Amino acid sequence: MKKKYLILTILVGLFTTNTVFAQDHISPERKQAIDSLALEKVRDLSKYISIVGSKSTPWSEANRVIDRAEELFMQGAEIGVSSIASPTINYYSVRKYLERLMRLNYDRVEIEWFKIEYVSDLQRQPDGTYVGVITIFQKFRGFDSEGGIVYEDTTRKDITVYVKRKETQIGGRIIGFWDVLLGDMRVKETSR
Repeated sequence: MKKKYLILTILVGLFTTNTVFAQDHISPERKQAIDSLALEKVRDLSKYISIVGSKSTPWSEANRVIDRAEELFMQGAEIGVSSIASPTINYYSVRKYLERLMRLNYDRVEIEWFKIEYVSDLQRQPDGTYVGVITIFQKFRGFDSEGGIVYEDTTRKDITVYVKRKETQIGGRIIGFWDVLLGDMRVKETSR
């Protein structure tokens, strides 16, 4: 009996030494690390939006930052744009949103994000992906050449967060890990 158990243990060891997979469920410790990573990616996006929106950022630098910002998102993700002058909300691809931001007709733009927090805990989907929502408040100000505020609003946006199991090869071994990507940014409310 001990011999069969030993052979079975060796066989299992041989088949698993070259492959290490992420668990299908997320432990509380892992969830905390994933939440931190998701919030970090949202803060990175906030910085990227400020850089792209700044009129002092050189064109080449803004395009480099747009490329970096796109890497934070799932393919096909959209960002909502609203205005206090209109009830219409328009949605653009991440690249198009950032390119439009770069071309805004103000002499100076300030974009500040605050109250960044989870509003919905990660929920497991049938395909094994976990989905949650982070809410942010965005303060936007557009200035004229004299430094006067031409336009100002505060928008609450919900950002969908996707946590997916992925694999990479390191030193000949397949390693499983959880990756965090941002999804659509939906406008929830715009006010003065």
